[in-house]
Amino acid sequence: MNRMKGLFLVTVSSMLLLAGCSSSSDKIKVGLNFELSGAVASYGQAEVQGIELAIEQINAAGGIDGKLIELIKRDNKSDAAETTSIATFLATQEKVSVILGAATSGLTKAQVPVANQYKVPLISPSATADDVTNDGVNVQPFVYRVSFIDSFQGITMANFASKNLSKLKAVILGDQSSDYAKGLAETFSAQFKSNGGTVVAQEAYVSGEQDFNGVLTRVAQMDFDVLFVPGYYQEVGLIIKQAREAGITTPILGGDGFDSPVLFELAGKDALYDVYFSQAYSSLDQDPMVTKFIADFKAKYGVEPNAFSALGYDTALLAVDAIRRAGSSDPEKINEALGSTVNFQGVTGSITVDKWHNAVKSAVVLEIQDGTVVGLQRVNP
Repeated sequence: MNRMKGLFLVTVSSMLLLAGCSSSSDKIKVGLNFELSGAVASYGQAEVQGIELAIEQINAAGGIDGKLIELIKRDNKSDAAETTSIATFLATQEKVSVILGAATSGLTKAQVPVANQYKVPLISPSATADDVTNDGVNVQPFVYRVSFIDSFQGITMANFASKNLSKLKAVILGDQSSDYAKGLAETFSAQFKSNGGTVVAQEAYVSGEQDFNGVLTRVAQMDFDVLFVPGYYQEVGLIIKQAREAGITTPILGGDGFDSPVLFELAGKDALYDVYFSQAYSSLDQDPMVTKFIADFKAKYGVEPNAFSALGYDTALLAVDAIRRAGSSDPEKINEALGSTVNFQGVTGSITVDKWHNAVKSAVVLEIQDGTVVGLQRVNP
């Protein structure tokens, strides 16, 4: 009897000790679902670098209430079906507290049903399509973004064309296979016309095209003074190069899809003049938080961060802020905290989450001359 009692006490003590060890080593799981290969890998890779830097810094400082953050990273290969599958895996198998990603609007939307079904908050650094977080009537309850929205980008660039560059006649050449590009084209067109301008023509291409000489030869014969090209860097870099070769010398404008070193490589220095695009961040910003981020990023990776790295960094910090305010790793409590975010300070600016789960924040318009970003103007919402 006493021997059995002793064994029982030893067993219970061992269980308590193991439980204590397990508790002390608990980690908060954060899922990453990004385009690390495929058509838009440049965005996903940059954002993950920003996220990993932020989490490394958080963990080095002791984590969240003594718990370290574990990143569960997966490559969605820039594919919608793969993205949905990964989101399901992260929510149901890994039981993550929050999912970060994807970089693009289409692949973020591929995860929305999963996030809502399993009640796991999903935060995209850069999904800008207006309908990612809501349909204009109903909000997606578990979906958020750190970037501004396409309608804000489109309006910003239309106003910039009309008011800053004094342009009156625009041609739009947009990616018709992209929700992102179609949204930008629609809002740019409406605002440019509202400003008294004329949209001379609206031409189209699809993702993956490489030869734009046919449409650009046609555009070159038109009477216009600004070319708006909503799309992603892989096509836009070639469009800029071929447009200049076709004799198009007008300013070329676009959205944050321009922001990739690949665009600069594809277009070439000689073609990159009078090019302007909207973005959430610029390394030219002298804010102390920005300059520290740049220094830390360069120390870790050996290169200067672009805006997508900055958005990734802010996405990780926003998630950590929500987990801290929730006082829990429970996804539903984190979701409540995300929805009540006000004046969160990041390297891409101050973020307040509105009722549509959009980030209310400013934008910058970046100017490229001689193949180099040379200036910025900040635009408030």
